[in-house]
Amino acid sequence: MHTIEPYYNWLDLYTAAEDPRSPLYGAENSLTDFTHTIYGYYIHPQWDDIDSETLFIKILFTDYDLGYTIIEFIGEWNDTLNNDIMKLKRNIIDPMVYEGIKHFILIGENVFNFHGSDDAYYEEWFEDVEDGWIAAICFRDFVLSEMRNYSIDYYINSGGTMEEVPWRTFTPKRLFGLVNGMIQKRLGN
Repeated sequence: MHTIEPYYNWLDLYTAAEDPRSPLYGAENSLTDFTHTIYGYYIHPQWDDIDSETLFIKILFTDYDLGYTIIEFIGEWNDTLNNDIMKLKRNIIDPMVYEGIKHFILIGENVFNFHGSDDAYYEEWFEDVEDGWIAAICFRDFVLSEMRNYSIDYYINSGGTMEEVPWRTFTPKRLFGLVNGMIQKRLGN
């Protein structure tokens, strides 16, 4: 797991640690010292801590004018033991919503498991972005299946063509446009 790096090709466009409006403003990540682990396995030091033992993130891009952010995940999304959704919601999502973010693109190809609990924080998040949306792209089928078992798909758009998006081939703005178009098509707009 220590070789899985967060996507870095957009660093010249945006860095959350340098954005005063970001919840990760001022975060310092080593390029060489491996300090975080998931179940005893070191992860790359560029992943950001959200106060969870099993789930780490990287805010890859945020556009305040258009109101969207792109967040990449690694680890096990565990709401049962670690209440990861509460930590994500309170430490990352709430400050972003306060700053006007209402469209969330969640990249989950490095989420290796999901353990659900109740859906209260997902419902709250959904209500916070009433005129926006939350989209999960590139999550593994079995992770999406587990999320559906807890009705998370009611709040987060996922599945279908969203699982096949070659997101690394796009600029952030084009990725946002693509995902927004997919969601609008699903809504019949």
